[in-house]
Amino acid sequence: MSDSLDFDVPFLLGMMRLHEAHTLNTPARLADWIEARLDEGLHWFDHADIYGKGAGETRFGEALRARPALAARVRVVTKADIVLPQLDDSGHGVKHYDTSPAYLKAAIDAALSRLNVARLDHFLLHRPDPLIEVEATAAALDDAIDSGKVGAVGVSNFLPEQWRRLQDAMRHPLVAHQLELSLAHAEPLFDGRYDAVLHDGQRPLAWSPLGGGTVFEDVLGDSLTRLAEEYQVSRAGLALAWLRRIPGGPVPVIGTLRESRIRELAADGSHAIDRATWFALLEESRGQRVA
Repeated sequence: MSDSLDFDVPFLLGMMRLHEAHTLNTPARLADWIEARLDEGLHWFDHADIYGKGAGETRFGEALRARPALAARVRVVTKADIVLPQLDDSGHGVKHYDTSPAYLKAAIDAALSRLNVARLDHFLLHRPDPLIEVEATAAALDDAIDSGKVGAVGVSNFLPEQWRRLQDAMRHPLVAHQLELSLAHAEPLFDGRYDAVLHDGQRPLAWSPLGGGTVFEDVLGDSLTRLAEEYQVSRAGLALAWLRRIPGGPVPVIGTLRESRIRELAADGSHAIDRATWFALLEESRGQRVA
């Protein structure tokens, strides 16, 4: 096993829909599924406390309790700071963000308990909080690393000045950044965000790498179909190959839990896509010629 902070996998396994997976609805079944993924070399699992209002993390933890040997093999990312309306006890019932030290400490402790792991390999702030008290939040994140509860910290969906202000107040580096990036959402490659992520030493993690299925629609979908047949790979695998061709090694976070689909994406996503094909797909996705 490589160092637990390295994303040495073709993709992260996104757990957003785990709480809805009827075929994985017992600890034993889910433990079998996790063990199979680990045996395939897929050991990173991406969580967030809002996925099923904690039910996804809870189900995952129950599987690790049922098969304790798996806990040392899994690597987990989880995210927090979004308060859902149903969990807002203010009386307003409003979705909001909370990066206060007390909230983050409680969120980290709760995730550790639900997931039944000794450490969160990565902990990410899920959304930028306009009310962030940067020095206090930075100290809380540094303390979480110092205490051994968290291996490393990062952010998700932040703009450069937002994460840089936080980084300037921290002793430990922000090492990962989860952002929306795909053929259906290539804007970060052109507005400077992706370059800023790399410049600041953060590993890009791409959420919604298939654009929620929109990459398979219209002209882009037709091109993916034609090229996938030509290269004898799946359309989804080709879309992941396009993403992984980008310098800096963005790591997709896939949402499927189907074993056959996961194996297909692992094989086809490693297809070596050439530069001209990459730009041809980009043109189709943006609906305009390369300038």
